[in-house]
Amino acid sequence: MKKNNIWAKMSRKFKVTTKQSSRALASENLVKQNFSVTRRNQIWTSDITYLWTKQGWLYLAVVMDVYSRKIVGWSISSSLSSELVERALLMAILHRNPNSGIIFHSDRGSQYTSSSFRRILKNYGIVQSMSSTGNCYDNAITESFFHTLKTELIYWEKYQSREEAKRSIFKYIEINYNRRRLHSSLGYLSPVEFENKNTEELIEKIE
Repeated sequence: MKKNNIWAKMSRKFKVTTKQSSRALASENLVKQNFSVTRRNQIWTSDITYLWTKQGWLYLAVVMDVYSRKIVGWSISSSLSSELVERALLMAILHRNPNSGIIFHSDRGSQYTSSSFRRILKNYGIVQSMSSTGNCYDNAITESFFHTLKTELIYWEKYQSREEAKRSIFKYIEINYNRRRLHSSLGYLSPVEFENKNTEELIEKIE
C-alpha cells in the first residue's frame, strides 16, 4: 500500500445505538468469542449502527451468518426501535429458512431484549445469546463489518436524503459486500462465492 501511495480510510465520530434495558434479563453468552463454525445457519450475529443524512439520522440493523460472513438480513429505519431488528431477523429467516436450534448472538440492547423480538426467536426455535456487558470483542465479527461499511462507503458520502442513503446501503450490501468483496478469512472469496464453492464440493462428495 505504501509503495503504491494507497492509504487506509479512517474512522470518525461515534454514536450510541443500543442501550440495555434495566428491566430486561440478558440471555447467556453462548458464543464466547468463538466464531468457528462448519456450516451455514449455525450462528448468526447482529448489531445496529447509524448514518447521517441531511434529513436526519438513519439506523441500520444487520444479521450476519458467521459461516460465510454474509449479511443475510438487514433493515434501515429512522427509528431506533425493536421493529428495526425484527425486520432484519425476519429477512434472514425468509432467505435462509434455518432449522431450529440456530444461535442468534447480539449485544444486550433493549431492541434485542424486547418481548416482541424474543417472541419471533421462540416461534422459529432460535436460541438467543448475548455479549457480556461492555465487551466489544464478544461481537467483533459484526463490528468488523460495520467498520468496513463506514470506511469504504459511509464516511465518503454526503447523503441528501434518507432514500438516497437506503439505495446506497442496499447496493453496498447486496452487490458489493455479499457478492464481490473478498475476505482473507474465506480464502479470498466473497461470502456468496464461499458458500457456492463449499456447496458444490459437498455435492461432489455425496455423488
